[in-house]
Amino acid sequence: MKKYLLLAGVLTMFTSAVEAQSFIDRLGQRAKQAAENAVERNVENKVGNAVDDAFNGNNDKGNKNNKKSNKPNNNEVNEDENNSSSNSNNNKPAPRIIEATYAKCDFVPGDEIIFDDDLATEQIGEFPSKWDLVDGNSEVVKFDGKMTIGFVSCPTVVTPLMKNSKNYLTEEFTIEFDFFAGDNSSLSENLLSRSQYFLQFYNEADEHVLEYEVHTADVTSTFWRYNSTLDKSVSSELEIKDLLIENNWNHFSLSFNKRALKVYINGTRVTNVPNMKAPSYVNLESRRWQDHGVDYVTNFRICKGAVPLYDRMMTDGKIISYGITFDINKSTIKPESMVEISRIKKLMDENPDLKFEVQGHTDNTGSASTNQTLSEQRAQAIVNKLVELGISKSRLTAVGKGQTTPLADNSTDEGRAKNRRVEFVKK
Repeated sequence: MKKYLLLAGVLTMFTSAVEAQSFIDRLGQRAKQAAENAVERNVENKVGNAVDDAFNGNNDKGNKNNKKSNKPNNNEVNEDENNSSSNSNNNKPAPRIIEATYAKCDFVPGDEIIFDDDLATEQIGEFPSKWDLVDGNSEVVKFDGKMTIGFVSCPTVVTPLMKNSKNYLTEEFTIEFDFFAGDNSSLSENLLSRSQYFLQFYNEADEHVLEYEVHTADVTSTFWRYNSTLDKSVSSELEIKDLLIENNWNHFSLSFNKRALKVYINGTRVTNVPNMKAPSYVNLESRRWQDHGVDYVTNFRICKGAVPLYDRMMTDGKIISYGITFDINKSTIKPESMVEISRIKKLMDENPDLKFEVQGHTDNTGSASTNQTLSEQRAQAIVNKLVELGISKSRLTAVGKGQTTPLADNSTDEGRAKNRRVEFVKK
């Protein structure tokens, strides 16, 4: 009898072990999914306020959320951009440090838009309409409250859909976009932090001229310059560990001036190449070490190189700026706008009799009354920032123009982008 009981006990233990393992596996999958959903909500809560804090004087450090991301469920995305999280993130730069970095940045944003895509009018789940697919798979994804290009396979290469698809970059141009970087404390788990973002430049003969990579796992940026035989002739790598903001959006800026290339990450220059061939067109690539998860890019813009502010003012009697940007439907100034605002401040410091009417302009998306109010608030936000930086309030007047004075056709994305602007009109 004891033998039967012992045998029954062993079988029960074996069965229980199998069931327990099955339960653990199921629990692990559920926990993983729950963690992913929780992180998605936490990221939603965090990033919406990161930029706001930079200009509202909040010196508290931001939030840290461990991020394990598979392709998101578009129906479950939290669309509230104004929530906040109380978690602390010791790796995230204080907002005022970010603002100060941009204020000292020598990047000059272009002043004539060639290509602009904030994806605001796109349909979730569709291929982004302003791009062409070179390789892989991409679709519009709502992530972290933003409409983004989601790179859903590895690798994926897309290229701006232009009339002259292989010859649209000018002698002087700038490229800017926002990309998401994960948590580098989780590198061993092959998570979102292993993202690689590439800009691939070619000349009109399809020769590979240069390539620039931001690698968020190695926390490096790498520049490759190619010769006519497509062999790498120059390669340089730079650590950017202290520049990337983990679990958050980061801003990439590139300027090319006839033969000189400069690259900036979050307002800090990381590459300065004095002499190289001029490219004619560019591809954007996302690549991962493992073929899972999604990479995110948004607010991709290409502009012709900028004319100096003083020359623009003396020629036109005003400065039209596309370098000062805001959160969607808000008057919250984005951190990268400090580049242009600091240039305006310097111009006013060097010309103490100079006075400006600061005009806010919108496109025609939404109601006229809402756009009028928004333009007034944005103009006032810029005046307030300049006053905070030391410019006398008596030299500045804030005026909202709403959608009443468009510069371009509001029926196209580029037209709307040109109409969303700030003008500094000499008084």
